[in-house]
Amino acid sequence: MKSNYIKRLKKEIIQQHNHALLSGELFFAIFFIFIIWLFFILSPGQKQQVKIGSSYMTMNNSFYPVINEQVENYVNNHHGKLYNRDPALNVNKQVEEINSFIHKGVSAIIINPVDGNSQKLENALHKAKQNGIKVVVVDSQTKSDRYIDCTILSNNYRAGQLCAKNLLKRKKHANILLLEHYSALSANNRIQGFTDTIKQAKNAHNYHIVGKINTYGQSEITLPLVEKYLKTGQKFDTVMALNDQAAVGALAAINEAKIKRHISVYGVDGSENMKKLLGVNPNATATAAQSPINLGKTAVKTAYKLIDGKKVSKKITLPVFLITNKNINKYNAVGWQ
Repeated sequence: MKSNYIKRLKKEIIQQHNHALLSGELFFAIFFIFIIWLFFILSPGQKQQVKIGSSYMTMNNSFYPVINEQVENYVNNHHGKLYNRDPALNVNKQVEEINSFIHKGVSAIIINPVDGNSQKLENALHKAKQNGIKVVVVDSQTKSDRYIDCTILSNNYRAGQLCAKNLLKRKKHANILLLEHYSALSANNRIQGFTDTIKQAKNAHNYHIVGKINTYGQSEITLPLVEKYLKTGQKFDTVMALNDQAAVGALAAINEAKIKRHISVYGVDGSENMKKLLGVNPNATATAAQSPINLGKTAVKTAYKLIDGKKVSKKITLPVFLITNKNINKYNAVGWQ
């Protein structure tokens, strides 16, 4: 009996010893894996997730969702995080969004400013720069580029020129209504390109600006404003709109008022809505087309280059071209170019 007890006791001691060895080996294995993982995470070559904030003056314009779609696709493909916000044409709200981006620790901000002249907005961008955040402005510009790393936009001045040259070719005289967005510098550049070209024409005295309306580039705002203007009795036969949204609103107002005389309506963007009206609505004349797809791709690639410490141009300008009711059949009316 005693012999069996000793054997059993010896067996238990051996088992306990083996268990202790196994536990120790397991502990060291886990500890070793943890050290490797920690080294991998803290290694300088291991990049943290890139966070980017995007804010466009309004998402109530198909142009900006298309820009943001390109940004989002690129960020997702690079395993980053995108925070997109809509200030809805409110500069105070856009300032809040920038502060939110700073709090979230983004590496870059892609912004289309609600008001390029706003001191509040400039102060917010200054704060972003102080926090090491790269700032890319797209499809517009700010009055000062002091806190901007890169501005990416279409050739807005050229867009206005193209519309004016087409008008000069079509009509020997015109009474022109301008549809503007005073706080958007890109819109101002388009109108400036248009009016400068008219003024430089040999027969400039035959072309008159008879009215100006601040439409904010929104169809639903433009429509009632143009309807109201029509009721004043001021005659005009040409409309130059800062963008296609305003142009479409003007066309709707003209149709609602059942105006029988021909009114040439020009826009800028090359949007699907405007392209579908070219060649169908007799008043829809032309749109200076730009590419939100290329703007978005260029903006996000530039942001990543800046984050990686690479040098980029301070300003990148993309080309525009004119789509008219005469050449619309050469272009796809669906979607954006």
